[in-house]
Amino acid sequence: MPARHLYIHVPFCARRCSYCDFSIAVRAETPVDEYLGALRSEIALASHGGQLGELQTVYVGGGTPSRLGGEGIARLIELVREHTVIAPGAEVTIEANPDDVTPSNAEVWARAGVNRVSVGVQSFNDAVLAWMHRTHDSRQPARAVEALRGVGINNYSLDVIFALPAHLQRDLRADLTQLLALEPAHVSIYGLTVESHTPLAHWAMRGDSVEGSEETYEEDFLLAHEQVTAAGFEHYEVSNFALPGKRSRHNSTYWTGQPYAALGPAAHSYDGTFRRWNVRGYAQWIRNLAEGKPAHEAEDQLTAENRVSEEVYLGLRTTQGLMASAAELERAQPWIAAGWARADSTKLILTPTGWLRLDSLAADLAALRSAQANETLRNERSRCYI
Repeated sequence: MPARHLYIHVPFCARRCSYCDFSIAVRAETPVDEYLGALRSEIALASHGGQLGELQTVYVGGGTPSRLGGEGIARLIELVREHTVIAPGAEVTIEANPDDVTPSNAEVWARAGVNRVSVGVQSFNDAVLAWMHRTHDSRQPARAVEALRGVGINNYSLDVIFALPAHLQRDLRADLTQLLALEPAHVSIYGLTVESHTPLAHWAMRGDSVEGSEETYEEDFLLAHEQVTAAGFEHYEVSNFALPGKRSRHNSTYWTGQPYAALGPAAHSYDGTFRRWNVRGYAQWIRNLAEGKPAHEAEDQLTAENRVSEEVYLGLRTTQGLMASAAELERAQPWIAAGWARADSTKLILTPTGWLRLDSLAADLAALRSAQANETLRNERSRCYI
């Protein structure tokens, strides 16, 4: 079935942030023409292969897509329109750094059909931003928001990172206060983690403090929950808050297991049966497409056990909750008693404190669900021989 949701990866960044392990290409000058030429080849293959239907969402992520500038993003959106239909009322999102959101860029983006922008703020503390290797300062998020509002893009999301090391003396409450004062429609929060092959990992290897403690992680997460929901936002997914009607429609496809297509280096797609991923390196992605080779590197078919694990994990990530059997609800009683979950007759929903324990809770329920499925299968096979 053709996908109705499309992700496009733009790998370019001015520098690598200290915590970033994404597939990026650091360039002083962004090779817009080269990138769009390769993307044209890949999207043509996807279109001819029947992978793209009428699109309900388009999400341009990275990297830093805003490094393409105003006209670069406009040309990218036009490429999509040349090969498929973007439905009326579709959500069209781009990720941007605050310093790239100028009035002139915003005007071109809006004219091209971009109607949602996710802005990577991360902090309003200049010392913290420098430690993160961010390219913007504490004053630029407000200028970015003003530019977006000036062209009628009022659906913007602002990101912030929590659980920073103590030596930075970051005041999360103050950062959230400034962020909410910019009146976003959506807020995303992400706990700092140390990934291999990042500046943070190198700092950690030499003994520097690069993460907050587990106690700090929990305190910051619950502080963000309290402060952002008090401002009228729904905490609808582990890392995401939205005003009514402003949930990320594209990201919600991931959490509900819907198929989506993906283009660009390291992009991952899912058709309901297979997960496929492209070559990670930008240079290799360019070479493959120039030589007429597929951009994808490998694929993996979901097993029955994979599907159970994903269904449980994704169901518990959001306030939609997990449809649960009586046996599963019974197994969850200790979590409910501890305040980590709540339940009605058919559904289990984690609380914010439960989300902090998501992995272990999901693994326990997935194991139970798999055991139930195997028992049902054994019983059915037994009946075949009676």
